[in-house]
Amino acid sequence: MQSAVFYHKNSIQYEKRSIPEIGAGEVLIKMEACGLCGTDIHKVIDETVPPTSVLGHEVSGTVVKAGEGVKEYKEGDRVYVAHHVPCFTCHYCQRKMYTLCKQFKETNLDPGGFSEYIRVPELHVKHTMGKLPDDVTFEQGALVEPVACCLHGFESINIQPGDSVLILGAGQIGCIQIQIARHLLAKQVIVSDINPYRLAQSLQFGADHAVNSQKENLLETVLQLTKGQGVDHVIISAGINSLLSQAMECVRRGGTILVFAPFKAASTSIPAERFFNDEIKVIGSYSSNPYNYETALQMLQQGVVNAEKMITHRFPLSQLSEAIHYAHDPTKDVLKVMITP
Repeated sequence: MQSAVFYHKNSIQYEKRSIPEIGAGEVLIKMEACGLCGTDIHKVIDETVPPTSVLGHEVSGTVVKAGEGVKEYKEGDRVYVAHHVPCFTCHYCQRKMYTLCKQFKETNLDPGGFSEYIRVPELHVKHTMGKLPDDVTFEQGALVEPVACCLHGFESINIQPGDSVLILGAGQIGCIQIQIARHLLAKQVIVSDINPYRLAQSLQFGADHAVNSQKENLLETVLQLTKGQGVDHVIISAGINSLLSQAMECVRRGGTILVFAPFKAASTSIPAERFFNDEIKVIGSYSSNPYNYETALQMLQQGVVNAEKMITHRFPLSQLSEAIHYAHDPTKDVLKVMITP
């Protein structure tokens, strides 16, 4: 089989590897579509993973072989699969904080989504794999994991009908979050970014207002749109430390800030008095949990999240390096990139 193997940011080799052998309870799938996630891009550009890694975790495919004892899946089944599985029994899992489980990050697909064939371990077969309905495409299936990640974040902020939401970052994740916020009956969705193409796209996905924060004063615009109150919820969907300070300015008293994108190590200053005086909540959200996948699938199947509109580019597996650098280029009009065999 062929895999796209990372060596350094300017060297992703399309090379031959052995098809993984599967054991009891495991499944071998042929990758049909794998989404290019923002974390994949930054792992390559920032070189935060070891050489010979195979990235990719937004996967859909066709079952090629089912191991002994597998009864739920058979050859030819169309499936989606996600890459991390909690233990369901530890201190965190007992409190439904599955992404904090020690086992969560230790589990993965073999070798990764950017490969022609993938071994799905037994834990994943049981907990993060599901069949795709006939009317759901492989590309929709590859979006189950990122939509599930967004749902995990939304569980923490409890949007009520009529709430206002500010999303900082109009990339692929921000545009999913716009659609979910609309589905949850948010009355007003404001999006901020510096990329004109992404801002234009955000309006297509249901944002009421798109603010170019490089050219406009975001705080003044937010206060004007909310009659001086600020927004009920701010979602930070771009990994820029200064956005946390910006979020603290824009959120209303009693509001919630969801930190969805990873910040780098550098610190940032925020007005600490707002925690006590205004009862502001700042909540982090990492990845998804197995109970988000079915809901994510339903949202894609029913068009709550429009996969076809989100996918702007498709690259073959042999051109993963080109796809990553294209998606990372701020001059390109790109939203969601899909990788196919």
